[in-house]
Amino acid sequence: MEQLASKITAWVQKNQEKYMRLSQQIWQYAELAFQETKSVQALTQLLEEEGFAVTAGLAGIPTAFSSSYGQGKPVIGILGEYDALPSLSQKAGCNHREELVPGGAGHGCGHNLLGVGSAAAAIAVKDYLQESGQEGTVIFYGCPAEENGSAKVYLSRDGVFRGLDAVFTWHPGSNNSIMGEHSLAAVSVVYRFHGRATHAAGQPHLGRSALDACELMNVGVNYLREHMIQEARIHYAYRDAGGAAPNVVQDHAALYYFIRSPKISQALELRDRVDNCARGAALMTGTTVEILPVDGMCDYLPNHVLSEVLQQSFEATGAPDFDETDRQIARSFQQQYPAAEVEAKVVAYGAKFGAEYTEMFRGKPLQDVVFPLRFPTTPLFGSTDVGDVSYVAPTAWLNAACYAIGTPGHSWQLAAQGGTSVGEKGMLAAAKAMAHAAVTVMQQPALLEKAKQEHQKTTGGRYVCAVPDEVKPHIEGDF
Repeated sequence: MEQLASKITAWVQKNQEKYMRLSQQIWQYAELAFQETKSVQALTQLLEEEGFAVTAGLAGIPTAFSSSYGQGKPVIGILGEYDALPSLSQKAGCNHREELVPGGAGHGCGHNLLGVGSAAAAIAVKDYLQESGQEGTVIFYGCPAEENGSAKVYLSRDGVFRGLDAVFTWHPGSNNSIMGEHSLAAVSVVYRFHGRATHAAGQPHLGRSALDACELMNVGVNYLREHMIQEARIHYAYRDAGGAAPNVVQDHAALYYFIRSPKISQALELRDRVDNCARGAALMTGTTVEILPVDGMCDYLPNHVLSEVLQQSFEATGAPDFDETDRQIARSFQQQYPAAEVEAKVVAYGAKFGAEYTEMFRGKPLQDVVFPLRFPTTPLFGSTDVGDVSYVAPTAWLNAACYAIGTPGHSWQLAAQGGTSVGEKGMLAAAKAMAHAAVTVMQQPALLEKAKQEHQKTTGGRYVCAVPDEVKPHIEGDF
């Protein structure tokens, strides 16, 4: 393992300046969901130069692509993302709010690092296949619109990941660890009510209020909360409040709901109950309701066999190699955060990974060791479209430290650090670990067989996409 780690490290390091430049390039593009054309062009150019065959437009999505190298089995997939978030433009390394582009997008979730790090891992696996002459295939999947669009759901529904023996992915974070938690499954639905407009004072009896229907639906769902499992979550927002005039009975109004549960089957069952609240509200108000499924993601299923391989690989290749300059950058941000929030983060390290880690990182700006592997029973109270991939093929995921301890997710502070050496060093560490894990399972087919057996047992060999076939990939706000 030590010899392999040295080779993987050398293969990644020989191109690391190129990877850092590309990460900066995509950071500057900061393209939103399904609009990542420049980012895709930059990534595909890199991969084609390395001898990968690129297939564009997966599942009918212009910014989704795959790039493969090698032939035959095993087939290892590596997932990459590159979409940004709105309104998070921020100058790199700047620890106070200063937009790079006024009102512009920014990489507030580090996907500039994610995409390039995964591509670097795939290229290192290619180097191994070239040197060893071993049969096998590595495929990098360019997955757009993770933030607002859940493209992996549509790729999974379209069979893009079918036939993979293993999948590896990663995400920028504030610590170095393997993702052992299940995430929550989620479905999202727009409820659009239609009523009858009239003068609210002169002829109120002729009106049928779509806004009243929304209000009553929300009341019904609030009563439903007492009668659902504790781990479930329901959130809503008004998509349309029916207009600004109070003396007009609103003939249109709409709600946007997110419905989450530990398992996709539970989320779909809960969605049916929320649908009935909408139907009941329409019945009470004499309105009609359109129920428009928008999105849906399966819960993430960490494959224990592959997670253990990835843990060993991460330990072999090592955590990010931060220096004092990196620590100064991270410290300049961390000092701006509420002290209680930073303390809560290091206390959480101790609760999850061992009490010694709280003391180890109290007062430190960066987390620079690989935490031990844990498989918590409490789910991660969030959702990811990687969940659908994990139902299709055995999947493992690592987090790599790319920003200061205590940095909030989806923030301008995160975007700022993702454009510095701090983020880049986390990216390179992730690339080495994933490449090492991919080569390890290529060399040991028995591990892949065990991973497949576990996957069959966990899923029952069944993947149900929560998004109906008639729903197509969409940009947020289409509904």
